[in-house]
Amino acid sequence: MTHQSLYRRYRSQNFAQIIGQPHITTALRNAVAQNRHGHAYLFSGPRGTGKTSTARVLAKALNCENLEDGEPCGTCKSCVDIEHGTSFDLHELDAASNNKVDDVRDLIAKVALGSPGRTKVYILDEVHMLSAGAENALLKTLEEPPAHVVFVLATTEPHKVVETIRSRTQHHEFKLLPATDLDKHVRWVIADAGLDVDEAGIEFSLRQGGGSARDTLSALDLVAAGGVPTGSDIGRELALAIGAEDPNAAILAVQGAIVTGREPRTIGEATLRSLRNGFLASMGAPLDQLSEAAQAEAAEISKELGARAITRSLETLGQALVEMRQAPDPRVPLEVALLRLARRGGSDSAVLLERIEALEAQVQALGSASAQTESANAPAQAPAPAPAQPPSPAESAAPPTPKPRPPATRPEAAKPEVAAPPPPPAAPPPPPAPTPTQAAPPAAATDDGPAPSQSGPRPDQPKITLAQLQDALDGSLLEDLDQRIRTRFKSGRFTSVVDGTAVFAAPNSHYVDRVREVSADVEAAIQQKLGAMISIDIQIDQNPAPPSGRATGPPTGPASSQPVDAVEDVGDVAELKPADNVAVSGADRITEAFPGAKIVPPPNK
Repeated sequence: MTHQSLYRRYRSQNFAQIIGQPHITTALRNAVAQNRHGHAYLFSGPRGTGKTSTARVLAKALNCENLEDGEPCGTCKSCVDIEHGTSFDLHELDAASNNKVDDVRDLIAKVALGSPGRTKVYILDEVHMLSAGAENALLKTLEEPPAHVVFVLATTEPHKVVETIRSRTQHHEFKLLPATDLDKHVRWVIADAGLDVDEAGIEFSLRQGGGSARDTLSALDLVAAGGVPTGSDIGRELALAIGAEDPNAAILAVQGAIVTGREPRTIGEATLRSLRNGFLASMGAPLDQLSEAAQAEAAEISKELGARAITRSLETLGQALVEMRQAPDPRVPLEVALLRLARRGGSDSAVLLERIEALEAQVQALGSASAQTESANAPAQAPAPAPAQPPSPAESAAPPTPKPRPPATRPEAAKPEVAAPPPPPAAPPPPPAPTPTQAAPPAAATDDGPAPSQSGPRPDQPKITLAQLQDALDGSLLEDLDQRIRTRFKSGRFTSVVDGTAVFAAPNSHYVDRVREVSADVEAAIQQKLGAMISIDIQIDQNPAPPSGRATGPPTGPASSQPVDAVEDVGDVAELKPADNVAVSGADRITEAFPGAKIVPPPNK
């Protein structure tokens, strides 16, 4: 008897033997047992996951003479004929090679013909390869086939199947098989077939299979015939060479694999596969399709390179594989890409970007540590306000003398000068508690507003005056904050400080909303710089100061206390004499700059 490949010899013959797809086999078995199966199915998924085998089992179940709970018996004439490929109830068509309109028309012409069994099943493999005309020819029959006909369409690329066909089918998606299920299946096949395969051979088969049962059994066939091929771990070697920044090891590994007969493209694909597994491991993604040894390898690559270097390696190697198609020698793009990746200390722009980002992270960390240190030391370093002497009665009666305000350092409107209230005197010892017949003395009012309430700032905190707050705003208060915060707060001014609340006047309602968004950051900056907790109340400025450089009328409201520059009286306008006409044209200026030059008129056209 001739040798039969393991994947053909151990093809699933009933729903119970199909591994790794319980969500599909359960649904199909129940549909057959209840006689509620569909007239068209679409099976999609990676190669070697059981799409065609499931379609053949479905054909068996639909024509089995001794059906038991939706499972075919495998012993009746219909089941045996389908298993041997001699049944008239099952027709398999390779849509990749029979993709023309005439091929589909020939199939449609035979659909209405009867068959020995109850149901005629048509399996169209790689249905996405049909031409547009063939798909259109199949539509009507696929939508309303004869009662005894069932279509099963199989494809690895369901997105290429037109929507009009997909909407007429029941779509079942096959998935890659978990490594644990494949490991049990491979060991059972080895025991049943009497193969001499060690653990290294099993690991190689699972690695090559990558979740595909057919690919795994094909690799097992190769191991059983000649052992594990040399250089099978080339992907891991190159990935670790990139992580170790060892270009010599990378080139030697490529050369050794090429000497053993591997193609450069195969080497690149193996390296990409190892790098992708390492990337998934770095992201914490499940790796159920990998064996325990392969998962440990992926974790090693992830630790050695890191997510950033793996991403860059995947991009560079992918570009090299594309360039191999047009390269005179496909080894050159692969070797150049590996050298570029292994020499990460070179002048590659991506490497320089990584260095810049690392330096920025270090600077940010140092800045955060410095800010925390300043914040911790700010209250201790803030000078305590000196107690002010109460003014004499004569000084209290005399009006305050206005002082000229220094020139503004910003182009905004000038701020009104408000006299800062004197700092409070040293707190005397607390008076004894009042008796029931003695009322508590009222709280004294301050120059900044009414008397503070009982819920105001704590007496142990320094009180901030309006002048101190405005000077801080004009000075270094906003230096460490974001540019948008500085811009928004420079649009207005502080007008008063009452009970630990600073009133900030913004020019309009638009700025009120925008300043309110960042007021918390400025409150934190005030606490850090001045050592006091201040809450900011944003209001619209009812008496905006005039912009500098314009002549306006006399100020009103609080701004009236500012000195106004006197306007010199020019006398009667009629007595003024017109000034000399000193306007000089550009040509006159040139002739004056170059004595002896003259203007030559342009020639007549």
